[in-house]
Amino acid sequence: MERVVVSMQDPDQGVKMGTQRLLITVIPHVVTGNDIVEWLIQKYSISEEEALHLGVLLVQHGYIYPLRDPRCLVLRPDETPYRFQTPYFWTSTLWPAAELDYAIYLTKKNIRQQGALMDHERDYYDYLHKKINHTWDLVVTQAREQLRAVKRRRKGDRLVTACQEQTYWLVNRPPPGVPSVLEQGPERGSGIASRVQMVSNLTLNKNMDFYKREVEHYRKSLSRTRVKSSICLEAYLKFSSQYRPHDPIMSGCLPSNPWITDDPTYWAMNAPTVAVPTKLRVERWAFEFSELLGDPVGRAQFLDFLGKEFSAENLSFWEACEELRYGAQAGIPTLVDNVYQQFLAPGATRWVNIDSQTMERTLEGLQQPHRYVLDDAQLHIYMLMKKDSYPRFLKSDMYRGLLAEAIIPPETRRRVFPFMRKQRRSSPSPALLPTFEEPGAAAPGAEDRDP
Repeated sequence: MERVVVSMQDPDQGVKMGTQRLLITVIPHVVTGNDIVEWLIQKYSISEEEALHLGVLLVQHGYIYPLRDPRCLVLRPDETPYRFQTPYFWTSTLWPAAELDYAIYLTKKNIRQQGALMDHERDYYDYLHKKINHTWDLVVTQAREQLRAVKRRRKGDRLVTACQEQTYWLVNRPPPGVPSVLEQGPERGSGIASRVQMVSNLTLNKNMDFYKREVEHYRKSLSRTRVKSSICLEAYLKFSSQYRPHDPIMSGCLPSNPWITDDPTYWAMNAPTVAVPTKLRVERWAFEFSELLGDPVGRAQFLDFLGKEFSAENLSFWEACEELRYGAQAGIPTLVDNVYQQFLAPGATRWVNIDSQTMERTLEGLQQPHRYVLDDAQLHIYMLMKKDSYPRFLKSDMYRGLLAEAIIPPETRRRVFPFMRKQRRSSPSPALLPTFEEPGAAAPGAEDRDP
């Protein structure tokens, strides 16, 4: 985050700064929320939602602070004025937010506003007054000296200093009920839907209708039927019994355990790409669709099956979307354009069948390409393969032939606990190797024996 903030303050390539007039006070080096969002979009080639999410994190961590409403640490994409925080207040400086400093800050605020503290600040002020009562004279003296020094400055500088201190203490001493960003860390957007929801929450006017909808939503959640614990336990037992033969600890490794022996046959038979897979591996493809796609051999066999059904473009499109999601940020615009021209454009060589609503949402997102722009289309194709092509693959002669030709490792004598099998062809421990004595050394007790 701090590298981003330093780049934003670059005099040549950073965010443009100007002078802002607040009533009759002139504030220099001011940036607007709209300029911050536009700079992040151009600098990192990200969408507007991602740029706004990153800007909100910078404000919540105290690297940027608002001037008009310093109590609300939110980045608004409009003409709201902001300033960059002094590096002295950055979290990397490891300046401890001591209770003595917080007591001085609250005392200054109490003197300046003549006791008009907020409720949680008043409670903490009384708590500190009792806790460090033996040094309270020092606190009051420091607060008055700092206020006397501030009065000698310009009015604009006094406003900036007050906003800087308030932002620092909002980050290090958040109000009750507000999560501390220093403890939780920056939140990561899980997808385009969550980011759009975040933007809508920022611009939503929380009036009475909003809270009525919230109450109705929670009332429906309370009346919603829940799954019984017996059904959950039954599903858990079914899952355990299904995956037990595939667990090396519970069922052992055939033909040998590579963790306790020098035999690498187990790794060779279960390599990511093999000519003939094992029977346990082929059986696992039938557990769920994600198991089939997660195995390189299974995905290749499924691609051959789709080619015979003239629908191999569905899996190719899904793989292209995965490459886009986890690829490099610099190549995202090129990848998006290639995927669109190959799979989605009218007359594409490998056109995929997507409903009209999903296509409209995808085309709207292509105006500002990002790594999540094809999520809706990818999910549509994924569910199409899962509900249509995947069941036919499991019932096909191709899958039955793979089961019949699969390798079955040779069985060994089973024990009660498979992980307690004897080590076979294992390397001896250095502690058990025989020690070789020097030729001139006498055997113990030799002088006691008769020649």
